[in-house]
Amino acid sequence: MSEPEATAAILAALGGLIVLAVVASPLSRRLGVPVLLLFLLLGMLAGSEGLGGIPFEDYGLAYRLGTIALVLILFDGGLNTTPAVLRRAARAAGWLATVSVVATAAVMAGFGLWLGLDPKIALLMGAVVSSTDAAAVFSVLRGGGVRLKERTAATLEVESGLNDPMAVFLTLLATEYALASAPTPSAVALLFARQFLLGAAAGLLWGHAARWLLARLHLPAAGLYPVVTLALAFLSFSSATLIGGSGFLAVYGTGILIAAGAMPYRAGVRRVHDALAWLSQILMFALLGLLVFPKQLLPVVGTGLALAAVLAFVARPLAVWPVMKALGTPVREQVFVSWVGLRGAVPIILAAYPVVRGVAGGAELFHLVFFVVLVSSVIPGATVVALARRLGLAVPHAPSPSAHVELVSLRDFPGEFVWYHVEPSSAVAGSDLRGLELPEGCLVTLIVRGPDLLVPKGSTLLLAGDHVCVFVPPSERPLLDLYFGGEYGVDD
Repeated sequence: MSEPEATAAILAALGGLIVLAVVASPLSRRLGVPVLLLFLLLGMLAGSEGLGGIPFEDYGLAYRLGTIALVLILFDGGLNTTPAVLRRAARAAGWLATVSVVATAAVMAGFGLWLGLDPKIALLMGAVVSSTDAAAVFSVLRGGGVRLKERTAATLEVESGLNDPMAVFLTLLATEYALASAPTPSAVALLFARQFLLGAAAGLLWGHAARWLLARLHLPAAGLYPVVTLALAFLSFSSATLIGGSGFLAVYGTGILIAAGAMPYRAGVRRVHDALAWLSQILMFALLGLLVFPKQLLPVVGTGLALAAVLAFVARPLAVWPVMKALGTPVREQVFVSWVGLRGAVPIILAAYPVVRGVAGGAELFHLVFFVVLVSSVIPGATVVALARRLGLAVPHAPSPSAHVELVSLRDFPGEFVWYHVEPSSAVAGSDLRGLELPEGCLVTLIVRGPDLLVPKGSTLLLAGDHVCVFVPPSERPLLDLYFGGEYGVDD
């Protein structure tokens, strides 16, 4: 086979796998499991021992691709984390992302030792599976049509963005220990300080530099703006990593700061990065499926299932509950956050690192991680929606409008499109637009009534059940929320 033909075959296999994964995603709602689990199973079916017969066993390539994927996922998470969300959840999420991650790793390592695992593999296992993935949690919630209360959602979201650097730090230490080159306590303390302080500093530096640049940048095409933000994400990660800091912490912080400032073509930039994050999740779960060989799963199936069950039922609750209780969190929120500890792309990436470094038993570790990701998706994942409703943490929300409005501009205008759902109790229900007396700068741009799109006129009556899209300056947002009884969401 010639080089062009080989390249075409690889692209065909990759494209087919991605299409199958996306087409199969609606099944997650019917089955009650995260869509990412379907990507994992499709990867296994496409592997050398599956129907696809694709040979793949390059852990080094998987780790490099995984690192890039995690950069894209964390940057997208930062872009979608508002300063208000960060302030609301910073205290709880900060403790969960540090103390609870260490506690989870310790419990898992201790149980691994009790099961008879080699101490090196037990420590690596604990470190690799210690962090959670909000993308998996929120994909399940969206699939079930559930929206969490603000504080609970913010805690899970910010925790997942902040806890990856700690998991990486623990994995680095466990890998050095497995290679018989464990650092001294003082070296560990220095490494910790460098990772987090330099990572945070790099995130702040690149975040403010990006805000300054984007506010003054005038590019000839809107499609160039996501190219710039993508480059800034890579620069933030790589600069922090090269000086010994946490690149993952840096890129998450950079995303938060960029989103908090002026950003031309904001909706388009977010959409591009959201697509890149989803593609990264798909590829990482598919890669895990390709790297997992069913024949090698059989010898570790008992140990893997036991570790996965302990993580779901023991380690996560034990690591989270005391922290949440000490912070005075309501009991029902303690229960929910303690239970919802889905694992995503991070354990897959981290499990490849010891194999790349040549740790004995690395392949066994990778196959154990398979069970952890699988079981955490099936058991907690399948119960997230029901538990949120049972505990009263799910808030009612309007159905999604069947249309979208977007301002495509190379400037960042002082306003946003907001969708409102007119409830029977809304102050605007039964009123015509002429009588609303909207503040200066506000404009009703579109009304969706059932299957119909209505052009707003002064005589148009707003009826219960209508979806109304309004262009709103930030200063007038509280008044419009009062008129309509709360927003459905920004149309981006």
